[in-house]
Amino acid sequence: MFGNFNLDKIIDLLKYNPNDPLIFSTSLFLFLFLFFLLFYNLFSKSKIVRLAFLIVFSLYFYYKAAGYYVGVLVLSAVVNFFFAKWIGSTENFTWKRIHLALSVIVNIGILGYFKYTNFILQIFSDISSQQIDPLAIFLPIGISFYTFKSLNYVFDVYLDTLRPTKSLGDFAVYVFFFPNLLAGPIDRASDFLPQLNQELFLSKEDLGKATFLIIAGLIKKVVIADYISINFVDRIFDFPLRYTGVENLLAVYGYALQIYCDFSGYSDMAIGIALFLGFKLMDNFNAPFKATSIADFWRRWHISLSKWLLDYLFRPIQLKFRNLRMVSNIIAIAVTFLICGLWHGAGWNFIIWGALHGFMMTISLILQTPKTKLYTFLRIYNTKFLKFFQIIITFHFIAFSFLIFRAPDLNVIGEMLDQIFNFFHADVFFQFVEKLPIIFGLMLTGFVFHFLPVKLEISVQKLIADIPLAGKAILLVVFIWIAAQFKSADIQPFIYFQF
Repeated sequence: MFGNFNLDKIIDLLKYNPNDPLIFSTSLFLFLFLFFLLFYNLFSKSKIVRLAFLIVFSLYFYYKAAGYYVGVLVLSAVVNFFFAKWIGSTENFTWKRIHLALSVIVNIGILGYFKYTNFILQIFSDISSQQIDPLAIFLPIGISFYTFKSLNYVFDVYLDTLRPTKSLGDFAVYVFFFPNLLAGPIDRASDFLPQLNQELFLSKEDLGKATFLIIAGLIKKVVIADYISINFVDRIFDFPLRYTGVENLLAVYGYALQIYCDFSGYSDMAIGIALFLGFKLMDNFNAPFKATSIADFWRRWHISLSKWLLDYLFRPIQLKFRNLRMVSNIIAIAVTFLICGLWHGAGWNFIIWGALHGFMMTISLILQTPKTKLYTFLRIYNTKFLKFFQIIITFHFIAFSFLIFRAPDLNVIGEMLDQIFNFFHADVFFQFVEKLPIIFGLMLTGFVFHFLPVKLEISVQKLIADIPLAGKAILLVVFIWIAAQFKSADIQPFIYFQF
């Protein structure tokens, strides 16, 4: 210890702590990222040094989140690099398929062991009526994301849409890249790898967009999602029978807003931070609550996962059963959403959630032609009137489906629905607004901004882009300070980290 400088405390701060991951909204990350960014730009002309430093920082970033399970991440990168190399180096179709099969077995095997072993043991326990104790298995954070990223690369090499990279270092940057390592977006190797050979250059527009996205992400995550979760949503879900139907309904709306702001806030910050490093990641959200159907929702929500499932699961299944026409689509939808549910978590609630979305997609597909004829007959097809009601109906389906995500068991879902339909008490709404004005204000603000025109967002980005660099820095500091005023003493991990 030297004066007020306590070296031990700093070392403890930099060590792995399962309760203190290095997430974007923490002061430690912002402090370390500032120094990383300075060093990164200092060696902007040297690709080798710049990317090597990026790998080291990314591995440390993951170590802070998962400890020694960083070894699983490294193993994933090495294994998939060589499988793709072997697939790309042979013209023998049989060997290509063998290498692809082995890659899928290894990837799904690792993911399955960590994520689904105890769920499978629980199923056997329930079936056999014997007590089977769960194994002490730690789920490495973000394993679903980097597994799907790695498989994307292997699949594209197998399909001859991408040549395998000769550099293990380049592939490691793609897999380890810390902005989208823990919760996406699940970027495509075909889009990311070519950017490694480009010179580091940030346009005025890139800086403006990056600044805007980081500010938007902080507001969504810390100001809206965390605050309404701790101070309202969690309380209702923990004890729904203590509250009226009005409060339960508002909690349903609140959780829909919370999970959107939490996940899209992470994606915004990830894309913004990547832009500061000279990389452009794919957009992951496009105003999902503006969706006019379940299919439209999945074109707007978690876009990188939706495209992954569409390209590598739905279309191959659809093609395999193409002779069955409509049945091929139904089979593809059922399997895709079953996998989508399982990807989100090892539990019956996630399977039910996926099946529910798949069922609604199937019904929508079957009724598509009759609906179009009916809307045309009523002269409301493709009108603003129809679109408005489609958005309202779709939003409520999505919001209530998220009950399955949040509720600890089916009893809680039943209790909340019972309160909403049998103990509503509309007059409580005015008491809610009066007693919890900040909660109401944040929820209202979140939904209003969500439904604002995209042109307004583009205009704000352009406005920030025109501000001098020092002004952008001050703007960031101001919003970081604002976010700090709302922050809970306990760090709230991003919801999608568990997936």
